Amino acid sequence: MIDLAFPWALVLLAPWAVAAWRALRTARPRGAVFAGASARLGGAGVSWRARACRALPFVFLAGALALIVGAAGPRRVLAREVRASDALAVMMAVDVSGSMRGLDLSEGRWDATRLDVVKRLFRDFVARRPGDLIGLVTFGGYASVRAPLTADHRALGHTLAGVEIPGGEDGLDAQGRPVPDEELLTAIGDGLSVALLRLKDAEPKTKIVILLSDGESNVGAVTPLEAARAAKALGVRVYTIGVGSDGPTKIWARDLRGAKVLADVRMTLDEATLKAIAEETGGLYANVRSPEALEAFLGRVAELETTRVERQVYARFRGAARPWLLAGGALCLVAACALTALLRRPL
Repeated sequence: MIDLAFPWALVLLAPWAVAAWRALRTARPRGAVFAGASARLGGAGVSWRARACRALPFVFLAGALALIVGAAGPRRVLAREVRASDALAVMMAVDVSGSMRGLDLSEGRWDATRLDVVKRLFRDFVARRPGDLIGLVTFGGYASVRAPLTADHRALGHTLAGVEIPGGEDGLDAQGRPVPDEELLTAIGDGLSVALLRLKDAEPKTKIVILLSDGESNVGAVTPLEAARAAKALGVRVYTIGVGSDGPTKIWARDLRGAKVLADVRMTLDEATLKAIAEETGGLYANVRSPEALEAFLGRVAELETTRVERQVYARFRGAARPWLLAGGALCLVAACALTALLRRPL
């Protein structure tokens, strides 16, 4: 199979076609490319040199055509791969509000926050979906896109690893001061809305959002149910995950002396809203209280119906421009040398 590296070079065929048309239209050399020079030969003779002179414009045109083809960069495709894959467009919307500091998913070791466990299991989920386009949105008091839909899962993994709760595990900034409350709130509706904006024009027909939260929506410009209705209108299924439950949960905090201590705080999980989002969009809801439960639910999501997307991948080429360029240059050089030689001697 032949491919062109620089197809735009073929625009030069337009002036070439005009010159060829003029050369073919006239019977006398003076109407062709070398009209002025060939007219000096008299044009009335029938010698072989006169006939050769009249043929020179066409030799030059052939050379010019070969140069144009060579400039377009013809190349032979040595390896072409047509890859068909089952693909989803997935936006992960992850809660990074202050309640994600809870340690209840660390199974008594108190060494991993809810967000730490979620990041690890989401990374595993991404690794199981090599053909999918996956993006990442985080939301606390406001929503932000951390990664648009991408097939570069290595870069997505680096981005996911860098996601943190404002103030870290103890809720303090770099200067040791408490993080503003608005950064620790939960804007579920905004997070879902931002994820939908990224999915709207995605190529795969199957589009889903995996929305994970451990709290209740208490801030935001868009309510969760308004965002759910927008998802339904776009044909996007939303799979919601509620982490933990209502009740006391241990977190790391600072005592009056500034030392890190375990403290019990009461969390509030709005399961009703998360269930309503899933039901409105045709998705599923799961309440997870252990890493195993979260992993099992993500496994169910991984079995969703997918869309076949065919992509052509051209791996290797062999350039074929050199013969065209050499032939074109040779023909033009022959035409120029022959015309010069003919002009030096009278017919």
